[in-house]
Amino acid sequence: MTLLSIDELRNLTEHTDKPCVSLYMPMQKAGPEIRQNPIRFKNLIREAQARLEAMEMSEAEASEFLGPAMELDKAEFWEHQDHGLAIFIAPEVFHYYQLPMEFQELVVMSDRFHIKPLLHLMNNDGKFYVLALSQQDLKFFEGTRSGLNEVELENLPKSLDEALLYDETAKDGQFRIASQKGSNTSPFSRSQPGAFHGQGSPDRDQHQEAILQFFHIVNSELHEKLREETAPLILAGVDYLHPIYREANTYSHLLEQGITRRPELFQADELHADAWEIVEPLFHETEQQAMELYQQLAGEGTGTASSDLKEIASAAYYQRVDTLFVPVGQQIWGKFDPEAMNVDIHVEPEPDDEDMLDFAAIHTILNGGKVYAVEPEKIPNQAQVAAIFRY
Repeated sequence: MTLLSIDELRNLTEHTDKPCVSLYMPMQKAGPEIRQNPIRFKNLIREAQARLEAMEMSEAEASEFLGPAMELDKAEFWEHQDHGLAIFIAPEVFHYYQLPMEFQELVVMSDRFHIKPLLHLMNNDGKFYVLALSQQDLKFFEGTRSGLNEVELENLPKSLDEALLYDETAKDGQFRIASQKGSNTSPFSRSQPGAFHGQGSPDRDQHQEAILQFFHIVNSELHEKLREETAPLILAGVDYLHPIYREANTYSHLLEQGITRRPELFQADELHADAWEIVEPLFHETEQQAMELYQQLAGEGTGTASSDLKEIASAAYYQRVDTLFVPVGQQIWGKFDPEAMNVDIHVEPEPDDEDMLDFAAIHTILNGGKVYAVEPEKIPNQAQVAAIFRY
């Protein structure tokens, strides 16, 4: 199962080989209520199958189309759940996500996947990194609100011994920096690690210098992964390793606050919880700044802010939306005609309708804008939707 990231979300929005089936359901994690999970799931699949058959797909074809989802209905799958389940099915495509938030039960058939319920997890990208410092087992993670994934980088040394090759034959106890396979000198590193000399076993100062050289290599190798990034980086590890790594670091988005525990004592969910506690306020801060900018522009009456869904849907399609606020848990059904630049809104969904809030969100993401999915009462000025235009 893939960790949900903004890149994965973008991949979902770009898929247009129809029919695109999007399924959402809340999950129970404990107690007798967990027996309801498979029942709800079967009901969701039946509804999806009925809708496919209504689209003139035969019963056998619909069953085969939904086959990958039906394969999930096994005891071991239900033993490991989070608060919500999202499933996406299209020709040659099947993705599912177990996520830390509840969803309303929802089945959507459309030309694109329905992704708006996921946006609450992805506000302002929601991406961050964790570097778990260790002399024996250094690890690098990519995280979002929904969890952590360890990232394997080919040339990233995992231990001090791997980074520093000890020359046991040298009479003066010399050890030297290992040459990382395929590595290149990079401006990401302030200085190039060099040979270090000591008599016999290095003393404490010498050992700290060796750790610093190790961290110079780590910093340099992270450059290829982080050169275009602005996501925050968090250090995790025992206290004394933090200032040593900061001396080697050149990534400008390394946070001052870190996690000061031995990473090997963490469960993955504990490490994620500690990291998310640090970064979550940063993401809310950018959301608040965007809302304040909307209020300013709306008050100036320049035409660069709007709460008119029809205007916003058209603007999103034509790449004008820079920032969009949409309400979670709500849908507004309708159709967009790109030739007439017209949006028809319907009280009840009609055949081939789309959720126009989802439509605006998808096109904003595809065109490089930011989308904030917030509780309905947090939409500026109590509107249904709000947007800041590029022009």
